[in-house]
Parts: sequence; structure tokens; C-alpha cells
Amino acid sequence: MSRSLPLIPLLCAACMFAAAQQVGQNKVAGTDQGYTLSVQSQLVVEAVVVKDKQGHFIPGLTAKDFQVTEDGVAQEVRYCEPEDLTTDAKVLPASTRKTEDVHIYNRLARTQIAPEAMGSPKYKNRRLIALYFDMVGMYPPDQIRALNAAEQFVRTQLTSVDMVSILRFEGGGVDILQDFTTDRNRLLSILETMAVGEGQGFADTTDDSSSSDTGAAFGQDDSEFNVFNTDRQLSALQTAAHMLGRVSEKKSLIYFAGGMRLNGIDNQAQLHATVDEAIRSGVTFWTIDARGLVAEAPLGDATVGSQGNQGMYTGAAAQAVSDNLHMSQDTLYALAGDTGGKAFLDNNDLDRGIVDAQNAVSDYYVLGYYSSNTAKNGRFRRIKIALASNAGADLNYRQGYYADKDFTKFTAVDKERQLEDALMLEDPITDLTIAMEIDYFQLNRAEYFVPIIVKIPGRELALAKKGGYEHTLIDFVGEVKDVVGGTTVSNVRDDVNIKLSDATAAELARRPIEYDTGFTLLPGRYQIKFLARDDETGRIGTFETTFTIPNLNKEEKRVPISAVVLGSQRVELNQALYDAAKAKDRIKADAVNPLVADNKKLIPSVTRVFSTTRDIYVYFQAYKQTPSPGNPPLFAFVSLYKGDNKVYETSPMAIAPSTASRLGTMPLTFDLGVKGLEPGPYECQVTILDPATQKANYWRAPIVLVE
Repeated sequence: MSRSLPLIPLLCAACMFAAAQQVGQNKVAGTDQGYTLSVQSQLVVEAVVVKDKQGHFIPGLTAKDFQVTEDGVAQEVRYCEPEDLTTDAKVLPASTRKTEDVHIYNRLARTQIAPEAMGSPKYKNRRLIALYFDMVGMYPPDQIRALNAAEQFVRTQLTSVDMVSILRFEGGGVDILQDFTTDRNRLLSILETMAVGEGQGFADTTDDSSSSDTGAAFGQDDSEFNVFNTDRQLSALQTAAHMLGRVSEKKSLIYFAGGMRLNGIDNQAQLHATVDEAIRSGVTFWTIDARGLVAEAPLGDATVGSQGNQGMYTGAAAQAVSDNLHMSQDTLYALAGDTGGKAFLDNNDLDRGIVDAQNAVSDYYVLGYYSSNTAKNGRFRRIKIALASNAGADLNYRQGYYADKDFTKFTAVDKERQLEDALMLEDPITDLTIAMEIDYFQLNRAEYFVPIIVKIPGRELALAKKGGYEHTLIDFVGEVKDVVGGTTVSNVRDDVNIKLSDATAAELARRPIEYDTGFTLLPGRYQIKFLARDDETGRIGTFETTFTIPNLNKEEKRVPISAVVLGSQRVELNQALYDAAKAKDRIKADAVNPLVADNKKLIPSVTRVFSTTRDIYVYFQAYKQTPSPGNPPLFAFVSLYKGDNKVYETSPMAIAPSTASRLGTMPLTFDLGVKGLEPGPYECQVTILDPATQKANYWRAPIVLVE
């Protein structure tokens, strides 16, 4: 009865149904990779403001007029490009845009500032202003003031040469809500629709004479947590400066924050790293205290409880309140002063601080030269620039930069930064070949377990000798984003140390390395970006694709099934080739992984190439959420096709829905003995039939058999 169902329509529907499973790789199989010619040269770009003794800009200079030395060695200036910001600079008419004209953009966040293409006039004669909102460092009233000031500037103070970008930090990372643009309406729409209250929960707390008496027992000092919170804020600011460094012109970053308090010397290293990155990237910080004019009561305002200690009688509490305020402003002052900007403190006219930053950037020259020092040692190189014909001219420029580094000289921080940058790049790096399979299995009526299997050819990995054995270290980082909203829903970061004996090291050149992880996701459409880096050579491979998790609860026309997994290996869990850094997390993931049974894990074949000397395992799950009278079984079988001819088929397997599962989960496993089949391409088809409901489902995929 089940075989009388119309075959062609069901097959077409099954193809649409099984499209969520993703199998692919970042390089086309069988293509020649060719040779790469590598030339070491470092282009150094400097923005130079040249003024005479009266403070007026000196126009008409060329590359021959400048003398540039790097660590005392003369450099040849290859190009000199003037940036004219005053000739056509006119304040745009005040915007008359109404509130009802606000347009909410579905996808605001970008991952990177677009660099200037060679020969592109995009940033020519433009003043670049980045509005950066530290939502972690501002309470809701401060956020409202900062957003209102930015809106006021965009509405009334924007000129014809200004390009503005909007960045936001709310605890999870730096979001680029808008790249540099002159579209005033888009900027206003983003500012007016930014949610107030985001990023809260990381603000500094106090543990001194000004602390409120909560009656709580003695616990960990609040300053322990403040150290990490401040480091996160400074690290995010460093990331923002690094993003802006992709543009050669001068950049002004307007930093809105409700103060930032350093914790002794604990945050000094990150503060220096942030300032160094800003100088390296040609970014000037203009810090604005979003609290405005602060006039606190001696013992605190109504938002805090009573101190309840003797400090309120001796004046120590009032002094602590004042000291905390000044220390929170000192950091803003240092960030601005060390990068050539200015701190705007104790003033309620916040948009005036943006105007000051705007007026500070006038005409300048962009110089470029290729450094004669090709050593990639990461050291600081001091630059001196002078005019050949006017020694008395006043030149303002970056005093030096840090050279690039070879991967062998990278510190732990440098390596993490390289992975972060590679993850944000729009153009993926494909030095390593990566193949990936994405499957899905229903956990409950809302969630799905999504195992990710990554395969890397062993011949592309480098080996190192450590502790008497060969090993290779691979760094993995991945990010899953919601396609509709553009938000990150899950991520993974893992370091895999593969220890190899002499025998397995010799086989590595002929066998791939497989890595698996998993996520728990809701039904929807997602984008995954996954990176693998060989920690011996620094070579990186990127895999990027979109996939869909279907809502099987709404499946009415076919028998709902999970992804179908094909493999030829089941390995003991204690015989893993590598030791993951997060073993506890892996054990927890294996507990919900349906590919793990009887302390063995089915290893999916990502490439779906199988040997005729080994059996092929087929695993999937079927679901029957609505019980039928008598709990009748389902029938399933697997077939292999060579062209239009069926050459192999298993016996039908009957399985009844589990009464203990609300989903009626039915796991099905088949062993295909393909020893007698000829090598070559085949089509593998899985057929599922439900005689009780007259429903069916089909899954089909190509495989290859080799000797």
C-alpha cells in the first residue's frame, strides 16, 4: 500500500525538505591551487598637517617638498595627496525630518569598516567622524543625553565634507551600526531607534567609605570585578580603533561614556595597548563625559543608600564621592590627551564636544612611502617629517608606528587578535582547505541540536616536536548569526592539541583531521563562519555558509525526519586523537549528541567518499509527535542507485515511536555492506513510510565508492 504512493511528487518535496543539511568545502575539489608569489613590503601612510608661523595651512606641496626619515634612515615619499576640508565645507541646512519618518533598518550591524579601494575618491576631501557609544559605561540617563547630543549634531552641525559612522559597545563586542556615510536620514534613523538601557550590568561598583550599607555578609571585593569590566571597555575601544585603521585618512572617534575609572595599576597594560592601537591606526579620541555637569551631594544623591559608617561623620565618605568622580574623569582625559584629542567634561552641552572635534580637523596631506626596513619584528619605528624648503614650518603628524610581525613572533594576544580580525573580514582567508557538514536533530518541541563536523587535510598541517612526540596545534573559532536580525546567537572557541606517535605522524599526510562541536538552536535561517588556524605556521582556513533549521512541528505533508548522517567509522570516546582544552564542555555536548551511543561516536563522512572494504553506516531520526491508535510502526530502508539502476537495497526496518518521548523519536541505523559493489559514483536514497497516515519522506545524496 505504501509503495503505491506517487513517487515523483514525493521525491521533489523531499529535496526541498532535506535542503537544510549542509555539506561543502571552502575550495573546489580537484582544482589546481597554483603558486603564490610573495613580496615583502610595508606601505606606511602618514597624515600631516602643515602650517606656517602664523598658523595658516600651507597649500600646494608635493612629495618632493617632504623629507621623511624612519629610525634615521631616509625614505622615498611615493605619493602626496592633499585633503581639502575648508573650500567646500558648508553647514548643511537644519534637518526638518519628523519623528514619524523614522525608518527602522532590519540589519544594522556590520562586522568591519570598508577600506578605501585603490584609486577610489570615497574619502577624498572628507572629514571622518566616528560616534562611539559605550553603553556599558553609561547609565540610561547618560545614554539618553549622549544620543540626543549626537542627533542634535547630525541635524544642525553636519557639513558637506563630513562622513559619520556609528559604533556601539554593549558588552558582547563592538557593533558597527553604520559605516562612514553622508546619508543624514539614515544616521538619524539609527540614532533615534537605538535602545536605551542596553549593556547595563557591567558598571563599576565602589567598595570604600562611600559604599552603601546593605547589611550583607563579607564577600569578595568589588574592585576584583571592576578590573575586568574596565579592561573590557578599553579592549572594545582598542578594537574600534583597529577597525578604523583600515582607512588611511585622519579619523576622529567621539567616545561617549559615563566616566571610566582605572583600578590602580591593574588596567595600565590595557590602557597602553588601546592608546598604542589608536596611534598606530591614526585615530584621535575625543572623549565626552555623558553625565554632563555633575554636582553631587556630599553623601551621594537619592539613587544610593546611606553609607551607614563612621566615614559620614569624619568627611571620608564625602571625600570618597569626590575622588571617585575625578578618577572616573582622569581616564577620559588620558585617552584624549595621549592620542591628540581633547576631553569634554562637566558640560551639559554635549554636542559642543562633537563640534570641537569637527573643527579640529582641517586641511592636511596624506603621505605614503614603502619602508626600507622589511624586518617583521613588531618593533616601534620612529618617524620624522620636515619640509625641505621651510625648516620653520609647524608639522603635526604621527611620531611613529609598530612594524608588522611574523607569526613566529606573535604573542598570545597577537594570535587572538589575528583570529578576531580574520573572523571579521568580509573576504575569507582560504590558506587551509576546510570541509564541513552541518546536521540537525530535534531535542524538544522548541530546540534542535546542530552538530558541526569539520575536516582538514592532514598534508596541509605542520608538525612540531614537543616532549618527545610529534604534535600539531589547531585553533578553531566559529560564530553563528541569525540571518534576519544579524545578531550572534552562538559561538565556539577551541584549541586542539593533536599528539601523534611516529606511526600516526607518517599517516597524517594521507589522512584528514576531523573536529566536531555542536550548538543548540531554534528553528530559523542562520549564517555560520568557521575558522581553523595551524598554530605552527599561522595559515588560516575559513568556511562560510548559510543553513536552515526547519520547524518539524509544523510538518504535515511528510514524515518529519532529522538530517541523515553517513559514516564509516565508530570510535571509542576515550580514543580521541586530540585533547580539547574544554573537556567538560565536550562531555556535556556528547551527552545530548545523538551520534554517540554505547560510548561510541559515529564519525560523519563529510566528503562522502567510502571504501568498498568497510561498511557504510546510515543514521537518522524520525518523529511522530501525534500518537496513533495502537502505536503502529514506521518502515524505512536504504537504496543505492547507479544511474537509473538500483544496485543495492536493505531490508525494510520497522520501528515504533517511543512512548517515553513526547516527540515520538525513532532512531534508525543501517549498515550497508558494499564490498561487492564496483568503485564509482552512486546515489544513496533513504525511504521512510508511515502506513497508518499514508505519509512518506525521501532523502537522497551522491556518494563515491573507492577501493
